[in-house]
Amino acid sequence: MGITYVEGRVKGPLEKEQVVRFLVDSGATYSLLPKKVWTTLGLEAKRRESFALADGTTVERAVSEAYFVLPQGQAHTPVILGEEGDEALLGVVTLEILGLVFNPFDRTLNPMRMLLG
Repeated sequence: MGITYVEGRVKGPLEKEQVVRFLVDSGATYSLLPKKVWTTLGLEAKRRESFALADGTTVERAVSEAYFVLPQGQAHTPVILGEEGDEALLGVVTLEILGLVFNPFDRTLNPMRMLLG
């Protein structure tokens, strides 16, 4: 299994911007921003959610919203506000909002086949 990273920019309510290197994680629901990134952007928690980790344990994290700019598009998306030691993740909800799908065979992001009805 390979690892795929994508570089993008993230903007918050203070109109500040950070360049972030995201690990594409097709198993993650929401994208995650490391603490240093989201505090610089001025993001604040809008709610708290419980998340299951790969080993089955559950953690509670704050969730906010940010504006992502990737080479393939840009959009607002929910984000987990990471804690110390957390890595930036690009999750499925962000990919779907941007109309992208991760191809696990060649480790690329591709346009999603959109369905209307």
